[in-house]
Order: sequence, then C-alpha cells, then structure tokens
Amino acid sequence: MKIGVLISGRGSNLKALIEACAEPDFRGKIALVISNRPGAAGLAIAEAAGIPTLVIDHKEFASRETFDAELDHALTKAGVEIVCNAGFMRILSDGFVEKWRDRQLNIHPSLLPAFKGLHVHQRALDAGVKITGCTVHFVRPEMDEGPIVAQAAVPVLPGDTAETLAARILEAEHRLYPLALRLVVNGEARVVGEHVVLSDADGAEATAPLFVPGI
Repeated sequence: MKIGVLISGRGSNLKALIEACAEPDFRGKIALVISNRPGAAGLAIAEAAGIPTLVIDHKEFASRETFDAELDHALTKAGVEIVCNAGFMRILSDGFVEKWRDRQLNIHPSLLPAFKGLHVHQRALDAGVKITGCTVHFVRPEMDEGPIVAQAAVPVLPGDTAETLAARILEAEHRLYPLALRLVVNGEARVVGEHVVLSDADGAEATAPLFVPGI
C-alpha cells in the first residue's frame, strides 16, 4: 500500500514510520512526503531515506481549499492510498477530509476524546489527571475527531512539566503510530459506522487491543 505522509516540522513520527516501513513484513511503502513549510527538518529525514519529497507552501495559496486541492493532486499523482498526518499543522478543508475519508490517519498527544486541540500537556497537568497518552485515529472534519485505531497510556509523574510529559508521550507516539498503521495496511483495522473494528486476515475478530497500556 502506498502511503503519503504530511509534515510541518521536525519529522520524528515520520522517522518512526520510515523505520517501520523498512521492516521486511510491513505491507506498506511511503511513496511521498509533503511539507507545507519549506524549512521543515523532516524533509531531510525523508530524503536521506530515498523517499520523494515535495513542498507545498500554504502561504502561496489564496485559500485553504486551493491549497488542499494542490495537496490532493500531488497525493493522487503519486498513487497514494492512505495519508498519515505526522505533525502536520494545518486544518484541512471538509472537502479534502471527505475525499480521503477512512484513508487518512492522525496522531494526537492525548487519550481522545480528552484534551482536543492545542496546549494538550499543560491542560492535562492543570486537570490533575494521573494517566494521559496518545491516540491514532481516522480523520474527520471536526478537529481531533474520528474513529480511534489505537491508544497508548502514559503515566503523569510527580514533578512533571509540560515539557517532560510531552517528551514521554512522544516516545509512545513513535511506537504507537507504526503499530496502528500496520493494522490499517494489513486490513486488520477497518471502520464500521464510526468505530474501528479489528480483525485478522480471515475476517475473524482479533485479540489485539485498541488500548495499549504502558507501550
């Protein structure tokens, strides 16, 4: 399965996906990495791995819809079958999201539906939660909404700051995103209604959990 990855920054989750795709039994290949920011460090990571890259600077487009149309054109031209948002800091138009419905994944640094949006780690600390984590989900027009593929739990430790908590959650993201993508490209995770159902290659219900404690 051909995968397209959208980035805006350092590309740490992109690196984790690249390493996963290099495994012999991984049934997916990253066909294109697109950044909306010309200076994104993740572009160099992709280039070092021999993956085609493209910059589509959102500042050069008059509207969100025209930018998204160019994004869609590039992904389609590359033969991409599933899109992974990996630190992509753009809200996509409803038209783009519907075009790629059930074929676009995102990772968010909380246990959705808790703490949607920005400043997630400080909000978790302010709320006094004892466990937080990260979520891989299919994208929907509403921010941080959509059927959940997998989640990983991360404890909040005494003395945590937003920065230390973010660093531990990022480590979990690097393990969770490849796991979730593997389920999708293998056909083991599919959307039924607005929920993800896991099954094995023969269609039988799988035992793999959606929630991964202590990943």
